[in-house]
Amino acid sequence: MDNGIGIKEENRAKIFEPNFTTKNSGTGLGMAITKKVIDNAGGIIYFDTKMDVGTNFYIELPIYTGDIE
Repeated sequence: MDNGIGIKEENRAKIFEPNFTTKNSGTGLGMAITKKVIDNAGGIIYFDTKMDVGTNFYIELPIYTGDIE
């Protein structure tokens, strides 16, 4: 859980796009890079958000059960 105010409806579809930010500083790359790394690992990232409460991000990664080749 973050300590923010939640993600506005109009920003939810953009949250994983490169260079998207609602802040005055920063590059807006953190969530885009995070999603790319998780996607490349075969996982998924998603969130639920409530305005004036906060946002929870969830990451699911596959469990590798075979030999490394």
